[in-house]
Amino acid sequence: MSHSNEDQFLTRRNFVEKTSAASATTLALAAGLPVHATNGSETLKLGLVGCGGRGAGAANQALTADDKVTLHAMCDVDREVMDKARDILEKNKTGRIDVPEDRKHSDFEGYKRVIAECDVVILATSPGFRPQHFEEAVAQGKHVFMEKPVASDVNGIKRVIEAGEAAKAKNLKVAVGLQRRHQPGYQEWIKRIQDGAIGEIRTIRALWNGSSRPGKPRMEGESELEYQIRNWYYFTWLSGDHNVEQHVHNLDVANWIMGEQHPVKARGMGGREVRNAPENGQIYDHHFVEYEYADGTLLYSQARQIPECMRDISESAIGTLGRANLMQREFTISGPNKASKQFRKNENGHQLEHYPFFEAIRKDLPHNEAKRGALATMTAILGRMSNYSGQDVTWEDAMASNQTLVPDDLVDFSSPAPVQPDEEGRYPVAVPGVTDPFKVWY
Repeated sequence: MSHSNEDQFLTRRNFVEKTSAASATTLALAAGLPVHATNGSETLKLGLVGCGGRGAGAANQALTADDKVTLHAMCDVDREVMDKARDILEKNKTGRIDVPEDRKHSDFEGYKRVIAECDVVILATSPGFRPQHFEEAVAQGKHVFMEKPVASDVNGIKRVIEAGEAAKAKNLKVAVGLQRRHQPGYQEWIKRIQDGAIGEIRTIRALWNGSSRPGKPRMEGESELEYQIRNWYYFTWLSGDHNVEQHVHNLDVANWIMGEQHPVKARGMGGREVRNAPENGQIYDHHFVEYEYADGTLLYSQARQIPECMRDISESAIGTLGRANLMQREFTISGPNKASKQFRKNENGHQLEHYPFFEAIRKDLPHNEAKRGALATMTAILGRMSNYSGQDVTWEDAMASNQTLVPDDLVDFSSPAPVQPDEEGRYPVAVPGVTDPFKVWY
């Protein structure tokens, strides 16, 4: 895994010329300058919980954002993954990695020790464990950067919202990895939309129609729980399904466009067209959801992972005066306020999102994205509940259900996995028209 592109900075000249919606923190990035501690000397100890590709990437970006941060402790139940991440980070950030063997933890309780040993923690395990880890970090009084999505079930959403409020009361800073929020191009275009460039919004479209990745075959001698955690993407209790784990980015943009509203109802359909092998676990390969907001605005959502199909990862909004498109490489507005803007290659949201987080820690500024991340994640879960059941599902009913997919009593790899395969090695899959949207179907 290479992080070479993650450390590139924009020049101040290009940034000022091309961007009008930049924050002071982003301007620090544009100038190639790190955000320093206000006292100029304090070193923050960073902990990493979950050392896969996104966890290692987030740690690298955190170390880039603040030059007075050192990686101090790590945790992953896969020791090989943790050791590989440490080696990569040491190569990229020589002298900034201080993780001896006694601060590398690979048991199920290791996250608690990482949190205890550090000032700031990155939570980047599979999403099903995020609420439990976030609660622990807040209870121990630590600042948190947690990757999206923030949960895989309704119970987890409630736990994250409650812990987020506790974090506010303790003046802890919380960031969530919905990086579009910190990209100047998105900031500018959504401000134009909200300022009336396309008139009153009528419909929104959110797409993540992309590529597929294969499930992982079982390894000889591993337990059922070990296999599912290693192949986490394909199990709903761990990932939430791909419309939650991945498509949450686009759904968050839709809620942003709507002024931080969330939908009140979902009506959808989905299924498994090509994911038929046992290693493909439980998740669907296509989702379509029609969401409705309180004012009647409709959001049409597509998330597909089928090889050789049309690719489109974008958001758009249609209003009474025109249409705004937020594509991967170009933003446009049609109608009387016609405009276009190229998406800059160096506008790296994964990097940008760390600057305001560390600035808030250093300068004691308000910064708590927990509830916003929870509402975006719940929007995706609402759609999954509708798709899995084939029923209309309201936000109110979904939040009243307390659906719980993730057990809290897993102590090691010998613990029973919540999902069990049949005699052919295949796992239970939600069946529209049969599955209850509010209950566990396996």
